[in-house]
Amino acid sequence: MQCFLSSGIQITMATARNMMRAVRVFEFGGPEVLKLQSDVLLPVPKENQVLIKVHACGVNPVETYIRSGAYSRKSPLPYTPGSDVAGVIEAVGEHVTLFKKGDRVFTSGTISGGYADYAVASTDTVFPLSDKLDFKQGAAIGIPYFTAFHALFQKGRAKAGESVLVHGASGGVGIATCQIARAYGLKVLGTAGTPEGMNIVLRNGAHKVFNHREADYVDKIKEFIGMQGVDVIIEMLANVNLATDLHLLSQGGRVMEEMRQCAAALLAGIEASWLRPVIGPEYPLEKVAKAHENLIHSSGALGKMVLLI
Repeated sequence: MQCFLSSGIQITMATARNMMRAVRVFEFGGPEVLKLQSDVLLPVPKENQVLIKVHACGVNPVETYIRSGAYSRKSPLPYTPGSDVAGVIEAVGEHVTLFKKGDRVFTSGTISGGYADYAVASTDTVFPLSDKLDFKQGAAIGIPYFTAFHALFQKGRAKAGESVLVHGASGGVGIATCQIARAYGLKVLGTAGTPEGMNIVLRNGAHKVFNHREADYVDKIKEFIGMQGVDVIIEMLANVNLATDLHLLSQGGRVMEEMRQCAAALLAGIEASWLRPVIGPEYPLEKVAKAHENLIHSSGALGKMVLLI
């Protein structure tokens, strides 16, 4: 009898070690569909994959669109949201040579989802996290900085000496765009909706910032830039501001929406210390629904929202 109980306890403990907490979405809808479960099976890394012990995960607006079912590409249900994690390598799959257990890393994507204790990611979306940044900052790099770099240079073809106008510059992507553009020698203009947001934009690379809640802010931008117009506009809300942007553009100017890419330049930026993510609201994993609700209804972005795992 004792042997049976001992064996049963061992099996139960072994099973528990293979479980983790993870946020699961079983149906599309509001923030309330985000369900934190504590009995989710620990994912196992396959070939060219790693298992990461997640310390922090960025919360991106696109994750609220996917969760609601409003996004053009729907995730198969059930799923765990989250792409931008920072943490420590727990295990590696076959043929992984660039990473080992114990390495600090951040990601630009995950396979199993980042709103969890552990996440599996493909090695081509995993990057070393410098000691210059903490895990919260690491979780704020992924989508914001890859999007900003891609929009500025690979799509926007921005060049040193040109001007760039960043709408909604106090959020994660906006701050990333300002930092990158300033580091690469552009004249950086930004907009924000609150005095605090405007100060954050100025502290992170903008030469001049405008309050987009003021009725005459477009006239103020025109007065500041003069007849030559703006060379590149990075637009966070193209559906709202696109018509206005077209009037501000110089001949041959380019309007770019959010996109993603480009690791080498960003890793160099971390080492050069100009890439410094600004962390905004922080939430424990248990408050993920509140995080999504506040992200949707916030009056103005102030840095990057993160989940602490």
